[in-house]
Amino acid sequence: MTISKKTDRSISKAAALTYSGTGAPTVVAKGEGFIAKQIIDVADQYEVPLISDEQLVSVLINVPLGDEIPENLYLAIAEVLAHVYRLNGLIDTYD
Repeated sequence: MTISKKTDRSISKAAALTYSGTGAPTVVAKGEGFIAKQIIDVADQYEVPLISDEQLVSVLINVPLGDEIPENLYLAIAEVLAHVYRLNGLIDTYD
């Protein structure tokens, strides 16, 4: 998994999640090709950290829009959220 403020433009799939702090994160955008590039462009525009994980996006792309992530993804997404929170200084970095 790679986390950055910007990502490689050659990515062919993308998914976006939202998390309010309760329940599970929800898939709010997903797509391939042109749609994936638009998702990445909007994330860049709003300085949303981007995570590059081909296996994870391959699973997320199959979750219906507006649905919470399935339970089998909780651990993987928790790790992503922890990295993003560290990147944004919201929790302490690793010791």
